[in-house]
Amino acid sequence: MNRRNRLLAAVAGVVLFLLFFSAEEITVQAGEKEGYDFSGAGVAEVLDPGALSTENPIEEQKELNINQKFEAEKERMEEELTMANVQNALNIRAQADESSEKVGLLYKDCGGTILERKDGWTKFRSGNVTGWAKDEYLLFGEDAKEMAEDVGNWIVTLESSAVRVRMEPDSNADFYGVLAHEDSVELVEIIDDQWISVDFNDEIGYVNTDYINVRFHIDEGESIEVIRAREREEEERRRTANRGAVAADADELRLLGALIYCEAGNQSYEGMVGVGAVVMNRVKSGAYPNTIHAVIYASGQFTPAMTGKVARVYEGTVPDLCMQAAQAALNGETTVGDATHFRRAGRREGFVLGDHVFW
Repeated sequence: MNRRNRLLAAVAGVVLFLLFFSAEEITVQAGEKEGYDFSGAGVAEVLDPGALSTENPIEEQKELNINQKFEAEKERMEEELTMANVQNALNIRAQADESSEKVGLLYKDCGGTILERKDGWTKFRSGNVTGWAKDEYLLFGEDAKEMAEDVGNWIVTLESSAVRVRMEPDSNADFYGVLAHEDSVELVEIIDDQWISVDFNDEIGYVNTDYINVRFHIDEGESIEVIRAREREEEERRRTANRGAVAADADELRLLGALIYCEAGNQSYEGMVGVGAVVMNRVKSGAYPNTIHAVIYASGQFTPAMTGKVARVYEGTVPDLCMQAAQAALNGETTVGDATHFRRAGRREGFVLGDHVFW
């Protein structure tokens, strides 16, 4: 085939392609990143037509409906989860021996995945640390699941490349934005078999259940290496402040303000102070790290810190009201007493302030 004929064949192919997709009523929205709308039910929520082949982080959930996914995760929790049963922190050992090297800490209200059990000891993985702890300082089975449900929250992840977050549980509704595969958001409510609501940038958004996984999030332990690295960083920050450079207090004030914006930017001033007070209460408690930076970035404790949102806000603009709330919390003010936890109100008892419940 000569060059002219090859060109004509290519043009004809493009025309046929366009006619085919026009017949299927596929539209590309201006300004969207490959924002394909498929007329088929449910598929409209997936931006990437090849997304379904993306590796699923929770493979066993792939063929389950939303209620089955929750039940599967609850069963996994009861079988595989262990929780710290201590007032402050539990030593994690390299071996099942009290004289063995300490490789990490599991804080109060934190948990991990059971790997092995023997002779009154359990090996588990929690965050960036894997090691052994004595069974007498751990909870298992239904007890562990009950504690986890009391202090943790449900997180939604994707098995697709990207999914739209709608303003209403309707495939034709406008959308707030897009969740990418590496993102995770907190579940608010199961609407029906097809839709769930999530906390998306301080808005209640709706996600099609065909393309999501669920997992239960609990705070995690830390390795000795991570703890020592954080201590070195804190020491360096203090040395920097002593030389007249950026003051550590001002730096942590801004970091606290960024977290407050991420967690309570749409709440009242009192609600913002409440979130700041939770961080400060943890700093003052022996059950958590003892600096603002360490509390916020300790493994798995605040979802916006995990996803990088706090860092982005910190590097950008922190609203003045959030900074005022952070300063108030640093000054010892609290609107939530000595609470060390909070979550969206509605699924736990505690002190309700705005959209959050504190305990």
